[in-house]
Amino acid sequence: MYEEISELTPWVKAHDFVLKVYECSKEFPKEEAYSLTSQIRRAVVSIPSNIVEGRARESEKEYQQFLQNARGSLEETRYQLLLSKDLTYITLEKYQELEAQATEVSKMLIGLMKKLDQRPALSISQRPVSSIKQRPAIKV
Repeated sequence: MYEEISELTPWVKAHDFVLKVYECSKEFPKEEAYSLTSQIRRAVVSIPSNIVEGRARESEKEYQQFLQNARGSLEETRYQLLLSKDLTYITLEKYQELEAQATEVSKMLIGLMKKLDQRPALSISQRPVSSIKQRPAIKV
């Protein structure tokens, strides 16, 4: 049975990761607004977005593909965080904190993909309809 998306732990962790990356990227130099800042934000937002979109797709196979896309976006974000550290836009401590979060999200995505591999495929008509429950807003 499918959980509400807001109760799906990988999505929750990915959403929290987005908020942390947005928070730290606010401090990037203004000249990066249309380059690294924009690129890292697009990549990180793509992680939970792909989880949500994949879950709404017609088949488990499609869901798997979107989870793979989420992992790709996560790896893109990880590189951009490394670059941000090397350019001294974020501290080593902040980088390590975000890298630990990224590792946690990655492990959860892999676990979800393995879980999907081990169960019979359901078509979308067999899944309950879900919605994203409102979570308290966090200022970034």
